[in-house]
Amino acid sequence: MKTRLAALPVLALFAAVPARADLRADVAADLPSLVALYKELHANPELSFKESKSSARLASELKSLGFEVTTGVGSAWSRRKAAEISGEVREGVDGYGVVGVLRNGEGPTVLIRADMDALPLEERTNLPYASKVRTTDYRGVEAGVMHACGHDVHMTSWVGAARRLVAMKDQWKGTLVMVAQPAEELGLGALAMLDDGLFSRFPKPDYNLALHVNGVNAAGTIAYTPEYALASVDSVDIFIKGVGGHGAMPHLAKDPIVIGAEIVNALQTLVSRELDPLDSGVVTVGAFNAGTKHNIIPDGAHLQITVRSYKEDVRQKLLDGIRRIARAQAASAGLPEKLMPEVKVENSSLAATYNDPALSARIASTFKASFGEANVIETRPTMGGEDFAYFGKTADKIPSFIFWIGGSDPKAVAAATAGKGPVPHSNHSPFFAPLPEPTLKTGVEALTVGALELFKPANAN
Repeated sequence: MKTRLAALPVLALFAAVPARADLRADVAADLPSLVALYKELHANPELSFKESKSSARLASELKSLGFEVTTGVGSAWSRRKAAEISGEVREGVDGYGVVGVLRNGEGPTVLIRADMDALPLEERTNLPYASKVRTTDYRGVEAGVMHACGHDVHMTSWVGAARRLVAMKDQWKGTLVMVAQPAEELGLGALAMLDDGLFSRFPKPDYNLALHVNGVNAAGTIAYTPEYALASVDSVDIFIKGVGGHGAMPHLAKDPIVIGAEIVNALQTLVSRELDPLDSGVVTVGAFNAGTKHNIIPDGAHLQITVRSYKEDVRQKLLDGIRRIARAQAASAGLPEKLMPEVKVENSSLAATYNDPALSARIASTFKASFGEANVIETRPTMGGEDFAYFGKTADKIPSFIFWIGGSDPKAVAAATAGKGPVPHSNHSPFFAPLPEPTLKTGVEALTVGALELFKPANAN
């Protein structure tokens, strides 16, 4: 008899989980408020390390829902890092991390993360709620500001999921940790919050969950990638030294532009001829800066390179290869040791994002039950980067899962797929404009059903 009575709360718990239609109706009822919040956030974007209004808005939402809320998580680390990058401390630079904790009995701890920062980009969508913001970044450079990566979608979906999970407290047990993270676009916000004790000052999660909107996919769809989902990102600078001189007398100089050109060409062999064809890697020279005038051979050149990979051994092979090639090309031009190129790897390099395979399968199954098999797609990994990676890369390797929600008009996506129309504008475009209603519906519902799945006891599946 005692056994039956003890089992009743768990049985009642899962019998009470609402049908998909009920949750969808609740999300739809909240949609006008969420769309208004989305437009507010979209029209008022803030750059990395400067998310003061966004973080305050999200903290206010969590407080109204009864969360224990802590703000400014990661501030000291962020100020130090911004000063290190820019060379000085600038006004308005801070951490702005928000952590909300909701304790709801014994059970798993689930962390849901949203990123808050926007990009230094002038918006060209002509939407009535388009951003007209101009400000200075952490380096003091003036720029237009736009939510061109969809973090406004992320924040709004995060708020909507928090509302739903609070309203459904009688249907799950455990601890919900809502994290609003700054400075994702710099790959620094997660590190700042972890450095400030995210997993020691607050409940340590059993699972980490996040979403990302995608301009290429149709609104109403979800895409996911088990195992490696996003790449590690390294920023590499090569400072090439030479001997300057007159453009009419190149034999009296050592031309760093020619050396740089040879380096650029030789770097193309790193992926094509040194990596296993089954491994993935990218080495892209994004900037080549040298010289001031037609007839002057400069005494230096500067290459800026992005390096992408998934596996740590591949990453190291590419970085070592860049150093080797830079020195070898300089040596072949007859430069002495004291004029060898200087190769710097930025110390804020981004780790690869890894989706735990078992967790990926579990959440994908839940999504398919909610959205239908045809709307949940397993897709290939991308060479983009995400600092959500760091939440799972602690000593305990917390199982983590980030997924994509589509943001574009399904008819436009279908036409592009059939070769009968242009590909919708992607993330980081000044024309990027997700459809608010269907995109937010999917984001809120997906985060909610994903969290409910993770709050289930281990023996409930």
